[in-house]
Amino acid sequence: MPREADLSLNEQSFIVQALREGVRIDDRDYRDHRKFKLEFGDEYGVVDVSLGKTRVVARVSSEVTTPFPDRKFEGIFNISTELSPMASPAFEANRPTITETLLSRLLEKTVRRSGALDTESLCLVAGAKCFAIRADLHVLVHDGNILDTACIALVTALQHFRRPDVTVEGEDVTVWDVREREPIKLSMLHFPFCVSLSYFENGDIVLVDATSAEERLREGELVLSMNKFGELCQMAKYGGVPVDAVMMLGWTKMALEKVRVIDRFVQERLADDEKRRNVGGLMAELSAENAR
Repeated sequence: MPREADLSLNEQSFIVQALREGVRIDDRDYRDHRKFKLEFGDEYGVVDVSLGKTRVVARVSSEVTTPFPDRKFEGIFNISTELSPMASPAFEANRPTITETLLSRLLEKTVRRSGALDTESLCLVAGAKCFAIRADLHVLVHDGNILDTACIALVTALQHFRRPDVTVEGEDVTVWDVREREPIKLSMLHFPFCVSLSYFENGDIVLVDATSAEERLREGELVLSMNKFGELCQMAKYGGVPVDAVMMLGWTKMALEKVRVIDRFVQERLADDEKRRNVGGLMAELSAENAR
């Protein structure tokens, strides 16, 4: 099975000793994220997110389909993740790894099971027709903290996406082209984000946004998913050295501060993209004057 090249003993001891002295190898503070970069595609729902060197692209699409028999009044929402060898030598095409399984599971808990997307608003005709929303996540570069980057990409893409407008008459559904009617935003109830904390020295050293090298040397990881209001969506700790519960409460407060920073950054970028797409505004579109 392919894997990434192991760190040498000198590299391992250097990184750990630097952390003990309060220094990270990229000169960040323990609680600092790497530089965010968020770009939008020409189509609605296409988002490219970079966190340091880690890069994830998300694309949201929709189609009209039949709802599940046991959920006649709800639409369908699916999340698909792909980790290809292009992102890291440790990944193989068409062979899901433990990393990909955990990534899919945590994104499901954070976004879908927390009710971030209002699936009832996707229902068109009860038991007959509804919108099926699909989010595809592609990891292009892996340099640590895939989960946080993928979560930002997913939540931002859902906010950026516009579904086609529809007209329902009885059981007849007419789906309008985006050139005929303005597409409609998805109904989002809240915006959850993940914050992954890596700890060393039995929890005495806690890092936010660990790099790939730091992830391979950490003693354990705690993933917290919450929105800006402090509502905890999920908490995950898969193995590692046990930590004190009181210490974890302090980490939760720190994660809330990071979530609010991420949420503010995403909303600013969405507002900038909205202005870019709507240069003249509605009044310019309704104007009868022609540019001569």
